[in-house]
Amino acid sequence: MKSKRPGNGDFREEVFNLPNSLTFFRIACIPLVLLFLKISGKTGSFLAALLLALAFITDMLDGYLARRYASVTTLGKFLDPLADKILVSVSMIMLIPLGRIPVWMVIVIIAREMAVTGLRGIAVSEGIVIQASSWGKYKTVFQCVSLVGLCLHFTYLHINFHLVGMIFLWIALALTVWSGWDYFSQFSRKVFMK
Repeated sequence: MKSKRPGNGDFREEVFNLPNSLTFFRIACIPLVLLFLKISGKTGSFLAALLLALAFITDMLDGYLARRYASVTTLGKFLDPLADKILVSVSMIMLIPLGRIPVWMVIVIIAREMAVTGLRGIAVSEGIVIQASSWGKYKTVFQCVSLVGLCLHFTYLHINFHLVGMIFLWIALALTVWSGWDYFSQFSRKVFMK
């Protein structure tokens, strides 16, 4: 007998709907990206970048599909941002020993993610709603492009992808800090307005 939840239809269909399945695919990409980055030379880097790019595309697609077909689920709301954070964080950490990304930049970006996640948790427990910042969305786009460039690393078609990745990473870092500040500012204003 299939488990059902009142008003939500078939639970199994809810968990494995198309948007959530794309999120599960993104999570499954994480160990493969790591594996490809362990392969030295252009082949491993190219495969890691390709898979990472595909994972980032599914991130945009699953959100669109969830809204378009009204298949937003509680599981999806939890898993989608978690999958993004893990994919970005793990990819960045893996690029450190390869000498493709500065350690301090990874620390700043991951620390910001942890701080904002903690802040949002506190805000929810206090009944405070902090709107997602458009700066945060831009930050995510620049992070994704930078990671694909840094995974590619080598020169293809006369383009130095490491340099391209670093340029996008610097922009992503600025947006990361700014959007983090924006979240904390929103929280402070709402706390003092209570």
